[in-house]
Amino acid sequence: MKAMIVRQAGEPEVFEAADIPLPEVGSGQVLVKVAATSVNPVDWKIRKLGLPLGPDYPGVLHGDVAGVVEAVGGDVNQFSVGDEVYGCAGGVKGRGGALAEFMACDAEFLALKPKNLSMAEAAALPLVCLTAWEGLVDGANVGWGQTVLVHAGAGGVGHVAIQIAVARGAKVFATVSGPEKAALVKEFGAIPINYREQSVEDYVAAHTGGAGFDIVYDTVGGDNIPKSWEAAKLRGTVISCQTNSTQDLTPLHLKGMTHIGVLMLLPLLHGTGGTRHGQIMGEITALAEAGQMRPLLDGEPFPLADVGAAHARLESGQAVGKVVVEIAASG
Repeated sequence: MKAMIVRQAGEPEVFEAADIPLPEVGSGQVLVKVAATSVNPVDWKIRKLGLPLGPDYPGVLHGDVAGVVEAVGGDVNQFSVGDEVYGCAGGVKGRGGALAEFMACDAEFLALKPKNLSMAEAAALPLVCLTAWEGLVDGANVGWGQTVLVHAGAGGVGHVAIQIAVARGAKVFATVSGPEKAALVKEFGAIPINYREQSVEDYVAAHTGGAGFDIVYDTVGGDNIPKSWEAAKLRGTVISCQTNSTQDLTPLHLKGMTHIGVLMLLPLLHGTGGTRHGQIMGEITALAEAGQMRPLLDGEPFPLADVGAAHARLESGQAVGKVVVEIAASG
């Protein structure tokens, strides 16, 4: 089968076209004819830095996948040949990725694709939705009447976090850098806050009367983590999917807050918890088919041969929403 592989870490140019063996389908697995995948920050970091969690070389990257079930292994009862599925199911150490015509996936990571979304749209959702859901729902149990602040609301995780929180009845606010992104987060149901024009103290005063938000979802990390603690209420909850920095925990302690770190790759890396990911993707399908979840795509999808350009686009920081790659799968 045709694939784009990497033989070493490096810049986007390290991708090369190759013909590789069709993956074998084991017990509990399905073979997916890949229609589309999306680029996530972890993908370009694995490509560029050769992180330990990446696949062995020569490697096929990318976890997000949308496609059609081509074959079903033993002990798989939830899918049949011809089903349209999606999920985040590989692209890390020990698991093949989606930058190929076919991908062997553990069935537990997948769910039926939303009928009202294209393959490209569906491929944009898995990793970011899992990351948002694990923090907001499984972690913080976001619900009716709560106030939620999402940092970088027009970003990959941010725009789906808004929609999940809104669907569960929360009043959602989102930080943005300008009017274009403010308009986007409004479309998703959030009240925009321009962080370049208002300090944390100012927008906490304006929107919560100085009390702070019930839940703050930080998608930025670094210096934004203390700002998230500042924005949260006493005994509030702060969620971060970018907690890879050193911080003084004193402000967290003094407000009696809960800080939740999210790394949605854990089931893929450790081989446990995949069933929950499949369940979450089923919940996302239900939201999408009810009109409560839609992805924000950064322009038209890239063809598989141009995956390097897709990586460069996301790595540039200029993308608004998800960068998608379409795979011209053949039988």
